[in-house]
Amino acid sequence: MAIQWRKSSFSDDTEGGNCLELAVHEGEILMRESDHPDVIVRTTQQKLRAFLAGAKAGEFDDLM
Repeated sequence: MAIQWRKSSFSDDTEGGNCLELAVHEGEILMRESDHPDVIVRTTQQKLRAFLAGAKAGEFDDLM
């Protein structure tokens, strides 16, 4: 079964097509950068949910 990668609609191709892609596979959340597709980070839904909540709350705004 092929992994179905998804990217945000906010991603674009203006900087060489770089974007973060996500997929669900065998109960895990997989993440990769489109320009390095063979490097995959695995996490859980709970950890991703906590990270996204922090991002939405602005906890990482100083990194941009």
